[in-house]
Amino acid sequence: MTLKVIVRSIRTLSYVGGYKKIKDRPIKLYCAALVGAGYMAYNQHKKNTAEMKEIIQLSNYMAEPITPVDQLEKNRDDMKTQMELLIMRIQAEFCRALEKEEDEAWKDEKTVDEYDFDNDIYLPHPDAKFKVDRWMRKEGGGGITCVLQDGRVFEKAGVNISVVSGKLPPAAVQQMRSRGKKLENSELPFFAAGVSAVIHPRNPMVPTIHFNYRYFEVQDKDGVQWWFGGGTDLTPYYLDEQDAQHFHLTLKHACDEHDTAYYPKFKKWCDDYFSIPHRGERRGVGGIFFDDVDYPSQQEAFKFVTSCAEAVVPSYIPIVKKHKDAAYGYYERQWQLVRRGRYVEFNLIYDRGTKFGLHTPDARYESILMSLPLNAKWEYMHEIKPNSPEAELMKVLKQPRDWLNIEKGQSQAQRSTA
Repeated sequence: MTLKVIVRSIRTLSYVGGYKKIKDRPIKLYCAALVGAGYMAYNQHKKNTAEMKEIIQLSNYMAEPITPVDQLEKNRDDMKTQMELLIMRIQAEFCRALEKEEDEAWKDEKTVDEYDFDNDIYLPHPDAKFKVDRWMRKEGGGGITCVLQDGRVFEKAGVNISVVSGKLPPAAVQQMRSRGKKLENSELPFFAAGVSAVIHPRNPMVPTIHFNYRYFEVQDKDGVQWWFGGGTDLTPYYLDEQDAQHFHLTLKHACDEHDTAYYPKFKKWCDDYFSIPHRGERRGVGGIFFDDVDYPSQQEAFKFVTSCAEAVVPSYIPIVKKHKDAAYGYYERQWQLVRRGRYVEFNLIYDRGTKFGLHTPDARYESILMSLPLNAKWEYMHEIKPNSPEAELMKVLKQPRDWLNIEKGQSQAQRSTA
C-alpha cells in the first residue's frame, strides 16, 4: 500500500510540474520533491496499523468527531468507526487545501482600506475562512458543516460530513427498493456516514467540483446489509481539454489501484447519472460515480473508497492554480451564472442524495442545500452564439467524451487480435 501512495504522489507531482514551474527547475529539485513525497508517504504508513486502517487525529480535524472519542477508541475495527475517521480526515485535508489557495490569492494585495470603492459595491473579504458548524441530530448522530463564502478564489465552498443513525422512513426505504435493495420492513434501523463537498469558484475559468463518499448500513430481518457509494465530478464553465484529461487520469489512477475495470464502468455511470433529461445535457464533463458497492469484501471496498477520496485534492487543486488568476469579463460571468442555474436544477430535481436527505427525519436542510451556489441565473430562452467557447462546452455536455481514449485503445486491441 505504501508503494501505491508513493506512486500516486509522484504522478501528481509530475502533473503539477508539467502545469507550472517544476518542469523549468533543475532536475535535482524535482528529484528532491519526489523523494520528499515518498518520505512523507512512508511516515504516514508507519503511523497506521498493518491493515492500513484510519487512525484518530483529533488535532487535525475541523471539529470534534460526532461519535464520542472513547467509543471510537473502543471500536477501532468497526467499519462505522473507520468510515467516520476517514471522512473527518478528508474534510480537514480538503478544507485546508482550499484555504491555502485563498491565503495565497491575497499575498501582496491591497488591504480593504486601500481600495477606492462605493459602499454598495461588493468586495471579496481577504479573511475568508471556513465557518465550522458542528451539529447534532435528535434521532441519532450529527455532522460537521464547513462553509467558506465571499472569498477571492471561492465564491462559495461547502465541505460537509454527516454521521447519522436512526430508523429509515418509508419514503427512503422505497427509494432503496427502487434500485434493487431487498428490504422487507417499512421502517429499518440504519447508519450512514459520508463526506460531501461542492466548490463554486469565483472565476468562470475555474470549474466547479463535487465529490461525495459514503457508507451505509441497514438492519433487516436477515441481518446487516452494507454498501459504499460515491464519486467525484467536474463542472467547467469553459472547456479546457487538458484539465478534463488530468482530472479523469487522476481518478483512473485511483481506480486502477484496485481494479482496472472500475474506471470505465464508473465513468459511464457518472455520465449517465449527472444528466439533466429535460435539457438534454450533462451537468459537466463527468468523473466517476458508483453506488451499492459491497464487493469484493468490506475492507477492500473501504480501501477503494479511500483511494478515490484521497484523489480529490490532486485532481482539482492544480486546475485551480492554473486558472484562478485568468482574465474574464461581464459576459463570462453571466454565462457562469446561467450554468449554475443548470446545477441547481439537477440538484433539486434529480439528485438522489438531496432527495434522501430531505426524506430523513430531523434533516438539517442548511447542510443538505449547501451545494447550491451563492449566485445563479435563469434567463428566459437563453441562446448560445455558434462557434463560441460556450458552444464548444455544450458539445461535450450534449455528448460525453472518452477523455483518455480508452474505447479507442480497446477497439485497436480487438482489431489486432482478430
